[in-house]
Amino acid sequence: MSQDYDRSIAERSLLTVARRVFWITLAATLIAGALASLHYASMHLTLSHYDARAHLVVARRVIDSLTPGWRQFGSVWLPLPHIVNLIPSAWDWSYRTGAGAVVISILSMGLGLAAVSKTLVLRTGSVAAGLAAPALALANPNVLYLLATPMTEPLLFGLTLLSLWAVDQWIGQPSHATSRRAAALLAALVLTRYEGWLVAAVLVALAVGVSWRRRPAGLHRLWAFPLLAIAAFLLLSRAGTGQWPMSESFFVPDPDLVHQPLVVLRKMTTGVLDLAGLPLTLAGAVGLVLLLVRARSSPRLLIFAAPLAAAALPLVAFYDGHPYRVRYLVPVVLAAAVLAAMALAALTRLSRTMTLAAAVLLVLASVWAAPPLDRQAPMVIEAQWETPFRIERQRVTAELVGRDDGSPVLASMGSLAHYMHETSHAGFALRRFLHEGNGDLWPEALKNPRKSVRWILIEERAEGGDVLAARARQDPAFLDGFERVIEGGGLVLYERK
Repeated sequence: MSQDYDRSIAERSLLTVARRVFWITLAATLIAGALASLHYASMHLTLSHYDARAHLVVARRVIDSLTPGWRQFGSVWLPLPHIVNLIPSAWDWSYRTGAGAVVISILSMGLGLAAVSKTLVLRTGSVAAGLAAPALALANPNVLYLLATPMTEPLLFGLTLLSLWAVDQWIGQPSHATSRRAAALLAALVLTRYEGWLVAAVLVALAVGVSWRRRPAGLHRLWAFPLLAIAAFLLLSRAGTGQWPMSESFFVPDPDLVHQPLVVLRKMTTGVLDLAGLPLTLAGAVGLVLLLVRARSSPRLLIFAAPLAAAALPLVAFYDGHPYRVRYLVPVVLAAAVLAAMALAALTRLSRTMTLAAAVLLVLASVWAAPPLDRQAPMVIEAQWETPFRIERQRVTAELVGRDDGSPVLASMGSLAHYMHETSHAGFALRRFLHEGNGDLWPEALKNPRKSVRWILIEERAEGGDVLAARARQDPAFLDGFERVIEGGGLVLYERK
């Protein structure tokens, strides 16, 4: 009886500590995110990545379009980031600066890191491990940069960690309430980025594997909700675009990567080392090995390896020839931070003081290898590769605005969404563009653009050119009656004679 009482007291004490760690982590993330966003905004890097602008456009076009409405959510991109950004993007200032979307990035990341830190404390009994994971993530310049942008990765990170927490809660206390919460978060995760499909699959598989013999309450929701969410996305995309997602290739295969597994693995290994640094990478690898060993007696702990499943997507994509992007490897940095915390937790059995000292040393070593706010961080550099082209395109924008007559402009949003956002700073409304999301207007304009538009914008350089450039190559008569007015940064403006 006395032992049960003492155990109950210890559990309540640990829960109190875990709650404090949750709030400390949340506050630290919000502060770090706010400071980072101000820093990168002062350097004009908030929207330097073309996808940051493109995501704002996809959210905005639901209300600002030639054909506004729910069909504008249909695209190859998953809809949740654009749904949550719908209201912020409706505000012109927020749309042009990306400020509202950045707030969402910071909040989602803060909640995710706070949730995983609490879970780490509860499962390992180590406060140092619980604080180390968010510290390692926030100290990384690549994670910190993405946190200060409208990119979809912060929402992916936040929902990944929240789903991990919710599934762990359900495994420990299976009920209809915990299953609904876990199922809802898993559904949100699979509607954010495609990496989320892999992470959700691993979390569901672990939950089923650990608990299927007990037949716990709500088990069916954990797999049913994400599957229904994916099915809804596929139908939405089909209804909005007239085709299934990924039914056509959206990139030109890189001959240096396509079907070369050793080259891909070497490229990914180098990328992870560049992003995370050697100390964090090694600590994460050690944590994974220790986790696999401990999982033989405590399989529930395997949920802390679930974020690593996101690495499978770039592995397959690069093998298929997708051009190398270091951004696709940033989720591995987050996974390494969680796994490194598990490695630190293993030291708790020896000494709590040793664990705290090791955690401090690891954070310092990681900061030394990859300093926060480093302008030479791989993600920051990659985000700026298109900047020279953006500056050159300003000449095209000036010409378009100077000769504007209020008529629609034919352009592919699949390739020029980022440029459409750029024109908003010149007062050019998004609804002025005729693009793939405009239903029957798009194929009709492709048949005979002279009858539909006065202006055509074509991306002729990036990825071998956009769909309009390909159409012009296949059909020499496509641009009959149009003359080349100006070009800049690979973008060409045509005007009907």
